[in-house]
Amino acid sequence: MKDIIIKGAREHNLKNIDVKIPRDKFIVITGLSGSGKSTLAFDTLYAEGQRRYVESLSSYARQFLGLMKKPDIDSIEGLSPAISIEQKTTSKNPRSTVGTITEIYDYFRLLFARAGTVYCPDHGHKIESLSPEVICDRIKDLIDEGDVTILAPIVRQKKGTYGKLLIDLNKEGFTRVRVNGKIIRTDEKITLARYKKHDIDAIIDRVKISDEGRLNEALELALEKGKGLVIVQDSSGADHLFSCLMACPECNIIFEELQPRMFSFNSPFGACEACHGLGVKMEFDPDLIMPDKTRCIADGGIALYRNAVDGWRGQYLGAVAKHFKFDPLKSFKKLTKKQYDVLMYGSDEKIKFTMSMKNGEASWSNTGQWEGLVPQSERLYKQTNSDYRRRELEKFMRISLCPACEGKRLQKKILSVLVGGKSIIDLTELSIGKCNKFFNELKLTGKELKIAGQILKEIRERLDFLEKVGLTYLTLARPAGTLSGGEAQRIRLATQIGSNLMGVLYILDEPSIGLHQKDNQKLINTLYHLRDIGNTMIVVEHDEDTIRKADYVLDLGPGAGLNGGYIVSAGTPEMIMEDERSLTGKYLSGKLRIKVPDKRRKPVNYITLKGCKENNLQNINVNIPTGVFVLVTGVSGSGKSTLIYETFYKALKKHIYGSNIACGKHTSLKINDTVDKIVIIDQSPIGRTPRSNPATYTKVFDDIRTLFAQLPEAKLRGYMKSRFSFNVKGGRCEACNGNGLIKIEMNFLPDIYITCEDCKGTRFNRETLEVKYKGFSIADVLAMSVNEAFKLFENIPFIKKKLDTLIRVGLEYIKLGQSSITLSGGEAQRIKITRELSKRGTGKTMYLLDEPTSGLHFHDIKKLIKVLNDLVNKGNSVIVIEHNLDVIKSADYIIDLGPDGGDGGGTVVAKGTPEQVARNKKSYTGHYLKDHLK
Repeated sequence: MKDIIIKGAREHNLKNIDVKIPRDKFIVITGLSGSGKSTLAFDTLYAEGQRRYVESLSSYARQFLGLMKKPDIDSIEGLSPAISIEQKTTSKNPRSTVGTITEIYDYFRLLFARAGTVYCPDHGHKIESLSPEVICDRIKDLIDEGDVTILAPIVRQKKGTYGKLLIDLNKEGFTRVRVNGKIIRTDEKITLARYKKHDIDAIIDRVKISDEGRLNEALELALEKGKGLVIVQDSSGADHLFSCLMACPECNIIFEELQPRMFSFNSPFGACEACHGLGVKMEFDPDLIMPDKTRCIADGGIALYRNAVDGWRGQYLGAVAKHFKFDPLKSFKKLTKKQYDVLMYGSDEKIKFTMSMKNGEASWSNTGQWEGLVPQSERLYKQTNSDYRRRELEKFMRISLCPACEGKRLQKKILSVLVGGKSIIDLTELSIGKCNKFFNELKLTGKELKIAGQILKEIRERLDFLEKVGLTYLTLARPAGTLSGGEAQRIRLATQIGSNLMGVLYILDEPSIGLHQKDNQKLINTLYHLRDIGNTMIVVEHDEDTIRKADYVLDLGPGAGLNGGYIVSAGTPEMIMEDERSLTGKYLSGKLRIKVPDKRRKPVNYITLKGCKENNLQNINVNIPTGVFVLVTGVSGSGKSTLIYETFYKALKKHIYGSNIACGKHTSLKINDTVDKIVIIDQSPIGRTPRSNPATYTKVFDDIRTLFAQLPEAKLRGYMKSRFSFNVKGGRCEACNGNGLIKIEMNFLPDIYITCEDCKGTRFNRETLEVKYKGFSIADVLAMSVNEAFKLFENIPFIKKKLDTLIRVGLEYIKLGQSSITLSGGEAQRIKITRELSKRGTGKTMYLLDEPTSGLHFHDIKKLIKVLNDLVNKGNSVIVIEHNLDVIKSADYIIDLGPDGGDGGGTVVAKGTPEQVARNKKSYTGHYLKDHLK
């Protein structure tokens, strides 16, 4: 069958559509946000493909996997096994890294266990297990001719008199020993100092190098007597130490046989014992406990103690101050080093503590030691069982590198195993590009190559795949939880290339997110490769380049939500551009476009950030304009998020709110009075439970409940505002606790949700629903779209205003009571913008957004730009990290980082208006921006 044929798709907002999708092609599904793209791709195609696969398994296997719900469709024909690569599948486990999720680290562990060279971590000696024959050959290589003395080390740098030891050696037939470098007979009586360290070696034989048989015999006896060690002294008196164990002949550190598990930071066999393989430790920071050194004990300068002056803690600190002769009323910066250390880390000295009640009626005294603020905090943190108390104490802790392993996660001796002169952690800290270069240039000997040949092939292939999807700048040590949705998706895509499967249906969700135009072609080539080996590629995407290079495009619409769910146009990109019904086609053909602003706003002022050195930032100074629309651009991995979120945001938060948050390395922040508040608007869900919805988040539901409580019928019945909430007892349906659905657990089948019979899914009890506004109950209002509610409440200004802002950001189609967990990331972000727009701001707020165009169609981006400009026009500042050229060209000011990602980035390549950046020949962003400004 050449096509996948879907008939009667009705899942979510799909309008009973019939779709024909060509197999073994690169297909893009596009359309407005909320038009049904993800519903068709993931909730219909992928869900049915997965369900059919699970149903083909035995009933025993199905009980562990669970059964998937059948999508609401009539039929699907020509469906292949489906693999979904979504954005929400990244592990947040701190132990999960790019290396572990790509399985490259597993191959590294195998390589180091089988072909690694062991060195002593302290002395740098190469450690090998040598047989007497090999040692004999080594001696011949070192010493050409003459006699050698073979000695067995018995005592090495240990204290004692050892009189009995010499007697025992004499009985065993050893006539001479070397004691501290001096040769004596074993039948002589010697006196050694008990408390000094000594070396005692038994002299086995003196033999000629040419006498191989006698030399081998002497070596075997020496190794037996010396417990695996032998000393060979040449005619010049120089010693040569050999070992038949995997141990350093100098310090005797012993290595077991190398195993892959020894190189895992998740295994006790190799993980650093201090941090258990995390590489970091949470420790109390004196600068957070005492953040302002100009303050004193009396005015609450110790942030750890909220009310130290009046309470018993204040009296304790007073006693410490009195004993060590410093004034509690003087600032901390006037303390001597000793006084500061005592206050922070405690003292062994006995101190008299006198405590009294607030009214002075009762008092008592005792003598004890002051443990110090840091040790006291550590003790309380370990002892408390309260999560709240732990969270409070964690505010005074900083995550710092583990002092034992210095952030390398593994034991010291494991890090001394090298391949090509590098440890396993050294390799994970290289960027993927540099790591790939290292392995391509790695030269191994014949034996090593035979052992490691297949392992190296797998490593090189996987690193090559990661480069092909534009992830050259990432390191294998990068924690998985810090990856963007697009990066995580491209990593999974790279692993799929390595599997070389054929006949598979791949479904991807906006893989171009976070990818600069410079790397876009790499991603498209990867999708082409998977298609060319016989797979069907379905990509939900809004990126212009990706849509233009697709084999087939499905455009959904015409609107969003209730107004979407139809196939507006289908065919090649050229056919879509010619179709007048297609909104996507109009933007691709240029009939509709996002216009370049007529004029750019001038900055009101600048915030200066100097000496930024966090991650890959190259000690840069940045002037960030205020009162304008600012874009931070640059290739993936150039340092945008490090500059704006890790450094600028945290430093500004510290300055404005006095926060204890640890910010990225920088030398100074110079700020003016144009900013008094900072807000991050990201794409995280607006609520974590199905009860949360747009109406509750934007607070419009509070106003609607207030209105219902003021209705004559409600006043007559004595109903308060809380009566119209589905979260509290009183007005909600108690049969379903205000959920509208009842969950029924099924053995060997997925749980079933049925509509509550008492409230018929309305969430409220009958009495509450009898109160109506213009014929609509509170449940009817929640079931309305924003547009419908706007018409209903057009005469109620405080409700109308909030609904109007939802319409302005393009969310007129969503239902007021729609569960927040069903909203896309782009929809959630626009709802957050709505909440900010409806607030009465000071006009001095700084808004930060990270790739707000994720999940947005050209038409939605046009609305988003208008909303962001509305925020700026109110006197606020907006900073956006973005790759979308339509947003970039609409900015007032651009800061372009680069020129490349990882170690090749971290500098300011270009800055100024879009026109100025476009003229900069060093800027990749400017190169692609040039055409968009025409």
